[in-house]
Amino acid sequence: MIAPHDFWQSIEPAGTYDAAGPFTDFYPATLPDGRQLRLPIRVLPGDGGRGVAGLICNQASFAVLDALARMLADLVRPLTPDVIVGVPTLGLPLAEHVARRLGHERLVPLSTSRKFWYRDDLEEPLWSVTTPERKKSLFVDPRMLPLLEGRRVVVIDDVASSGQSLVGVLRLLRKANVTPLAVGVAMLQTERWRTALAAEDAAWPGLVRGVFSSPALVRSGEGWVAG
Repeated sequence: MIAPHDFWQSIEPAGTYDAAGPFTDFYPATLPDGRQLRLPIRVLPGDGGRGVAGLICNQASFAVLDALARMLADLVRPLTPDVIVGVPTLGLPLAEHVARRLGHERLVPLSTSRKFWYRDDLEEPLWSVTTPERKKSLFVDPRMLPLLEGRRVVVIDDVASSGQSLVGVLRLLRKANVTPLAVGVAMLQTERWRTALAAEDAAWPGLVRGVFSSPALVRSGEGWVAG
């Protein structure tokens, strides 16, 4: 049994765990280099028969965060972005690391905290799969617009899950007349995000690229399997 605070602290050698399952308290995600990262299994609300693998970047060890940021930077580097946009809150640590690895001097962080100089036309409702009952708003600081206008923009977030938060991000950037080249995430959690993005714009799912994927999980006997 792995203690909750011990997840996301180390990356194991390739082949350490059977990626086919069944799984008990964690899912072994496979990284691009073949190594494995243990992710806790979260039971979804309902009958207890469905679950997903979780990732919380700001609880990860610096070594794991560095590794994910390096792989994410490698993923978006061919696009030669001029500026990285970071998504709050858990996407911001990754975005900073990615921007640094790309040789950038700064990034443009979005915000969920409204400052008095923000504008109503640069606000977008935001929902999160982890806190579905709480409605928030997402903002872009109008003073940051000159850093985005006419630039090659890449968005960095931690996880693509239901897709609702990414829809909010892309809607907000559209209000700011910004069309990003890509949305880079550490984890693609299931495939649900594709539906939400496609419902808004058929081109949006093609923007998303992730370091690794995790499947939807269903309970099978005493364990969990992809399904």
